[in-house]
Amino acid sequence: MGKNKKRRFEENKTLQNVIQPTRDEALAGYPLKGKWRTEVFKNENPIVLELGCGKGEYSVGLAEAFPEKNFIGVDIKGARFWFGAKEAIAKGMDNVCFLRTQIELIDLFFDENEVDEIWITFPDPQIKYRRTKHRLTNPIFLNKYKKILKKEGIVHLKTDSEYLHGYTLGLLEGLGHEIVTAHHDIYGAPEYDPNVPLLREIQTYYEQLFAAKGKTITYIQFKIS
Repeated sequence: MGKNKKRRFEENKTLQNVIQPTRDEALAGYPLKGKWRTEVFKNENPIVLELGCGKGEYSVGLAEAFPEKNFIGVDIKGARFWFGAKEAIAKGMDNVCFLRTQIELIDLFFDENEVDEIWITFPDPQIKYRRTKHRLTNPIFLNKYKKILKKEGIVHLKTDSEYLHGYTLGLLEGLGHEIVTAHHDIYGAPEYDPNVPLLREIQTYYEQLFAAKGKTITYIQFKIS
């Protein structure tokens, strides 16, 4: 482990907006489950998750744009979201925090109907067939999201992978889930919906890299029935 990464891991332990439970704590019944609004944010505002948040740019960007909502960036790589956590503290933001855990455990941390929206930004498309179970929009994960989302809760998928975009669209249609909107090129397609919140204005580190290489950025908004 590099010195910088080790330093970030150690500093995360001291940051008030970073939560790092163990797997055993999750399996034993996590005490914040069902209590994120009252215990962490101290309000009754909607909760929005960013799964696989990376450096946390989207979590922080959305939290700045929508102070009336609470945002939680989720990732297992704490040395990455350290950047977002530090930025949020520097800006005095109290409506965003970061949870270090594996996404496969997400339903152990949130109660039924506790989450209003989920963002999935530039996940690994897991193209190899043997890795299908790790795809963040596969049926196993969709069922986990359904457990914690409110009835009309929204899921957003933003990706540079045309493969993942097509896979997800086909899966959603096959399972009968509601596709609210889908765009094959958010920067170039005329059908882009300007009402989708900050779809172009907030960019992750990876999105900037992909866009610089001329890769198409896609988007799907859907509900899990």
